[in-house]
Amino acid sequence: MEAVTEKIVSELEYNALRSHLIIPEYGRHIQKLIEHVVSIEDSVERNKAAKYAISVLGSMNPHLRDVPDFQHKLWDQLFMIADFKLDVESPFPIPSRESVSTKPERLDYPQNFPKYRFYGNNIKYMIDKAMEWEEGEMKDALIMVIANHMKKSYLSWNKDTVKDDVIFEHLCELSNGKINLFKKEEELSTSSDLIKVNKKVSNKSGFTNNNPKGKKQHKNYQNSKTKK
Repeated sequence: MEAVTEKIVSELEYNALRSHLIIPEYGRHIQKLIEHVVSIEDSVERNKAAKYAISVLGSMNPHLRDVPDFQHKLWDQLFMIADFKLDVESPFPIPSRESVSTKPERLDYPQNFPKYRFYGNNIKYMIDKAMEWEEGEMKDALIMVIANHMKKSYLSWNKDTVKDDVIFEHLCELSNGKINLFKKEEELSTSSDLIKVNKKVSNKSGFTNNNPKGKKQHKNYQNSKTKK
């Protein structure tokens, strides 16, 4: 009995002694299966075993198993798990270790004017487009729309009040001095009107399906209509 116990203990595998899991999502048994495929000497049998391994990998995602792009992904993962030591015929280009390990270039976060983040990047895009328009009433109207939207965005961030001169100064700065509303007599919408618009938008968001408070308000509103 002791000899059997010692034999069982001697055959136990410890994680510290096991090989590193290349794609942990597939688990230890899949990796052992593919390692066995690599060890097969006969090329015909090795190719058969590789196709079987692909079917096993695909069975873990049955809804994507027959999609051509997903098949390509499975073959790439097969070579990755095999540590690129698998010599079989693949229906897709065989990936190299370098192509898989190469990291993409870092993308910079787009910030056209981080000084005034509360306006958003679309405002800068609208200002650039407005400067491309020909002089006239249409361009003047567009600039006033942009200025009012800037004021509304500012009030959403500040939630107090703002003078038109502040918006005109920001607009002039963001347009590199090409749009100057200081010389015009037109005024922007009042802060109180724009704050009301912002409140209306926030109230509408309270009636979403994921907001219990909004559901309750909507139900009370419907009950009051029924009583009437």
